Amino acid sequence: MQQLPTTEHDHRDPDGKPSVLVCLLYYTPHRTGLTLYVQQLAERLAARGHRVTVLCAHHSPQTPLGESMENGVRVVRLKPLPIAISRGMVMPGYPRTILRLIREHDVVSLHTPMMETALVSLAARLTGRRIVVTHHGDLVLPAGARNRLITAAMYGLYRFMASAAPALVCHTEDYARHSRYLSPYLEKVVVIPPFVDVPRPDPQRVRELRRAWSPDGGPILGFAGRFVEEKRPDLLIHSLEVVNRTFPNVRVVFAGQHQIPYESYWPRHQWLVDRYRDQLVFLGVVPTPQEMADFYAACDLVALPSDTECFALVQVEAMLCGTPVVMTDTPGGRVPVQLTGMGRIVPCDDWQALGGAIVEILRDRPRFVKPAAEIRKHFSVEETMARYEELFARYAAREAVDVSLPSLTPSAPSNTD
Repeated sequence: MQQLPTTEHDHRDPDGKPSVLVCLLYYTPHRTGLTLYVQQLAERLAARGHRVTVLCAHHSPQTPLGESMENGVRVVRLKPLPIAISRGMVMPGYPRTILRLIREHDVVSLHTPMMETALVSLAARLTGRRIVVTHHGDLVLPAGARNRLITAAMYGLYRFMASAAPALVCHTEDYARHSRYLSPYLEKVVVIPPFVDVPRPDPQRVRELRRAWSPDGGPILGFAGRFVEEKRPDLLIHSLEVVNRTFPNVRVVFAGQHQIPYESYWPRHQWLVDRYRDQLVFLGVVPTPQEMADFYAACDLVALPSDTECFALVQVEAMLCGTPVVMTDTPGGRVPVQLTGMGRIVPCDDWQALGGAIVEILRDRPRFVKPAAEIRKHFSVEETMARYEELFARYAAREAVDVSLPSLTPSAPSNTD
């Protein structure tokens, strides 16, 4: 990779650890795979001696407005206007705040997709900072003229940022090569497999959950995620037509927000929910990692019938809790099952194939369960954190640091380990 010019400012701590400004839209207590991952990354960086600030929206009245310290991380939440652009928010104070904070830090860790990508990039150029981007997935919205306009605008803002950013992090090479956002910039892409850390399930609590969700002892299928179009929970419900022929007492338990204000997907599928109402359980948002671990362990398998996934961390969390996965054949999303063999991959938009794979696993579940230690080999916390620290050191240092990090070029060998 190209060595960087020196910068005038240096805000590294006395031990040489670069300070990091983390930019994303939603932060804790908002619970999605992206926000939970960034929270763990920020807190682990702070624990390793970095001074870390998170800049995000004040999306919930349950959190403090302005600045707070949370688990060693300084969090700055900006009040948005009472209007929304799809999943995005309008924050009038963002330009002034990003300029102030970016001067106080050595490097920016930007997590996309995000409306403010171009604004962060412009502030970085003005202050001589560098941005390390972690791309969590291309923006995919439901059909419609308004959403097409939003999607096109977001892509344009991303391209403005990506043209100047020295490093674009992606969880897998598979996703990078298929991504509309990343594929034009493969020479900048650095593959860093995500770390996945989940508490050990509580056996007593797992037994209680199974009795509550399936009193007659039938199999339990899990779904972890929002009830939105790109996740295709309707396919899992449809698949019951196949599964019921072999396991008529099966239950499906949904962990995640199902009434989404920016999509009409939930009300549009009420007819389907009503059809199978006696077999469905909706938990809403599961608030803690321990409760999620107990959820995974209480399920016989977890199904993710998404149309698109950058990675889907929840499937690895399920595997670490001893639960196999059925995943659709999506770039990036299929990688955990390919690496571990702990599940089945099915075609997208095919509820019959999904149902068949579910029946196959339920009939011979022990064949698909792998030891947690074997799963962890592919998703090392230490390795992932070390790779991020290498990137931050390279692009924050006053003098360029020679850190060898492989890029993805069209002819480059695979680097997914």
